[in-house]
Amino acid sequence: MLKAGVLGAGHLGKIHLRLLEQSENYQLIGFYDPNLEQAQAIVDEFGYRLFDSAEALIAAVDMVDIVTPTFAHFDVAKQAIEAGKHIFIEKPITNTVEEADILIALAKKHKVKGQVGHVERFNPAFTSVASKIENPMFIETHRLAEFNPRGTDVPVVLDLMIHDIDAILSVVKSDVKQISASGVSVISETPDIANARIEFENGCVANLTASRISLKNMRKSRFFQKDAYISVDFFEKKCEVVKMKEAPEHPDDFAMILQNAEGIKKQIYFDNPEVSTNNAILDELNYFAEAVKNDTMPIVSLEDGARALQVALQIISCFKK
Repeated sequence: MLKAGVLGAGHLGKIHLRLLEQSENYQLIGFYDPNLEQAQAIVDEFGYRLFDSAEALIAAVDMVDIVTPTFAHFDVAKQAIEAGKHIFIEKPITNTVEEADILIALAKKHKVKGQVGHVERFNPAFTSVASKIENPMFIETHRLAEFNPRGTDVPVVLDLMIHDIDAILSVVKSDVKQISASGVSVISETPDIANARIEFENGCVANLTASRISLKNMRKSRFFQKDAYISVDFFEKKCEVVKMKEAPEHPDDFAMILQNAEGIKKQIYFDNPEVSTNNAILDELNYFAEAVKNDTMPIVSLEDGARALQVALQIISCFKK
């Protein structure tokens, strides 16, 4: 079992503490949070060990789970890596791409593993169809959330859209060619709603919309590729796969047949995989433990986190033009 410690005990940090305690892959050693009043309340309620500094926590564990505000990610991650500790770090990986690159280089130097908390990669609706997404050429995503003051200190791109950016980059095997975007600040000082268009070198186009001022929650992505349409509902944890194949000469009475202007007939059929129930945060933590144990590449590597951040910051830069 890996000895684990959590840095940051806010809303998400408390969830990580509970799940690390439940996991068979970790031994939860304790946590540190500079907000002593909040930290003591957690000790009183759950009995977790509270360390008096980040340095003391890092020294006592094998893996540091970084769930601090983003502005603190780089400093504590650097400290942990230089101490020879593996790091699980929440998204976005850092404030800047330069900081992310430094962490990547340090992790290689000190031979430690790092994983970024892009939790939607572990959403069962996405994992059920990820292997069926092959060379998509058009992608459309909508990630809409009701207003919540938590997280409004950063643009909606870093708060919400970055989940879809990471998922898209994981299935489109091509470099980004061009990005255009627009964003509007409605309630916050930073954009609350944004739309981005990402064009890839292979011709794929992704259109992303994110909002944190919607009247309902929605997290849907649609992938279009040759002879197939794949829909993923991250919120409802549902997926749909619609495929087309050459129509048989004598289809049965219930077959769904389409004929184009050239007279080519195709049969539509559904190939919907079963979606299992899981806790995506627990899964990402457990898969990271397996990567450490087996010396394999984490599913969401530090490099993946850096690439998602780079695209997100390019989108944000379009708002200022």
